[in-house]
Amino acid sequence: MTRLARLWRGELPLSEAFWTWAVFWGLCVNITTSLSFLTLIMWDQPWLALLAGYGFSLPYNLLVLVGVWRSAGSYDGPQLHADLARGASLILLGILSVT
Repeated sequence: MTRLARLWRGELPLSEAFWTWAVFWGLCVNITTSLSFLTLIMWDQPWLALLAGYGFSLPYNLLVLVGVWRSAGSYDGPQLHADLARGASLILLGILSVT
């Protein structure tokens, strides 16, 4: 839980916040919840599907987006890298949140 708290506060390096938490784990979480959603829909469990599909992925995506945004704010490298990480995570996590 300590890593998630540090991510939320923007205390992780931007590369870790973006590549590890937004890209790698973001894809893992969102693929898993999407497959769970589809499986539960096929089993005629719409409320559980809604919970599985969005109840877990949306909070995770919000946590990671805020973490990347805050980490980018304290990034010491080129401003372009921070801006690209913010934009890419906003687009990636936005798309993954609605699919």
